[in-house]
Amino acid sequence: MKTDRRSFIKQTAMGAAGLGLAAALPNYLYAGTGNDLFFKFAISQFSFASEFWTKQLDPLDFAAKSKELGISGLDYCSMFFADKAHDNAFLAELKKRAADNGSYNLRIMVDGEGVLGDLDETTRLQAVDNHHKWIDAAATLGCPMIRVNVEGDGNPDDVAKASVDSLGRLLEYGQKQNIDVIVENHVGISCNGAWLAGVMKQVNSPHCGTLADFGNFCINRTKPPTQDIAGYMKTKCLEEYDRYKGIAELMPYARGIHIKSHIFDAAGNDIETDFYRMFKIIKQSGFTGWASVEYEGGLLKMYTKDSKYLDDYAGVTATKNLAEKAGRAA
Repeated sequence: MKTDRRSFIKQTAMGAAGLGLAAALPNYLYAGTGNDLFFKFAISQFSFASEFWTKQLDPLDFAAKSKELGISGLDYCSMFFADKAHDNAFLAELKKRAADNGSYNLRIMVDGEGVLGDLDETTRLQAVDNHHKWIDAAATLGCPMIRVNVEGDGNPDDVAKASVDSLGRLLEYGQKQNIDVIVENHVGISCNGAWLAGVMKQVNSPHCGTLADFGNFCINRTKPPTQDIAGYMKTKCLEEYDRYKGIAELMPYARGIHIKSHIFDAAGNDIETDFYRMFKIIKQSGFTGWASVEYEGGLLKMYTKDSKYLDDYAGVTATKNLAEKAGRAA
C-alpha cells in the first residue's frame, strides 16, 4: 500500500472538506508522542474492522496502515483471512510486508474455530484440532503465539477443567514449533477475571498466559438476533465484571494488553474506562510488554451511523494519545 493511499483527512474527517483539518478534528488528536513509556505500542487488526469488511483495506496492507499511525507491533485477526491459514504464499507476503514496514508480528487472534471449553468431548477435541492450522500459520508468519478463547456452557468448574485440557493439548502441539498459546478475556465465562486467572493457575505453563483486555468483562449479555457481527452489535450487556479488579487479576499472567476503546468525551477521555487508573494497575504489575490499541468505535459507527463515534483512524489516534498520557502518569 502506498503511504498516500488514504490521506489523514480522508480517514479522520470524512465530510469535512473545506473546513480545514484543524477545524475538523478535536484538539486531543494532536497529542505529542514520546518513547518514555513502560510499554510498547501495538495495534489489533480489529481496529480497522469496518475497513476490512467493506474491502476498503486489504489484509496485506495492515502493516503499512499501522506504520502510518506510528505503531510497529501487529496483532492479526484470523477472521480477516480465515481462508488463508494454509496459504503459505499469502502468509509469506504478509510476513514480507511486516518486515518492509519495520513491524513486529506478535500474534494471531483466533476466532470461530469452536469452543475450547465445550463439555462434549468430541466437539471440544474437534475445536482443538481446528486451532492447529493457526499455530502452523503463526509459525510461518513469524508470530511467537496465538490468542484463543476459552468458554463453554455449564458448571464453571467443569468448563475450567475442559479448558485446561484443551489448552494443554494446544500447548503440546505449539511447542513443536515454539508457538505459545494465550487466552483473552473475550466472551462468556472468560470475562470473569477470577475464573480466567484460575484457569491460568491450573495450566501453570510459561508458554500460556493472558491477553488482558480493558473492555471485555461482560459476563451476561442479551442474545444476538442473528449469529453475526451485525447481530452482536445489537446486544446489550446486562452484567459486567469489575474491569479494574479483572485486569488486576489477569496481569500476573499477561503476555499482552488490549487497550479497548469505543467513544471519547470532548476532552479526549474514554467515557467507559478510566485509563489513568487502568495504567497504574498495569504498571504496578511490572508489565513492560506490548499494549495493543483495539478501537471498536469505527465498527459501531458503520453499523449505527452514529456520529458520536470516530472513524477508525481518528479513533486509533485518540486511543493511542490517551494511553500515552495515562502511561506517563502511571
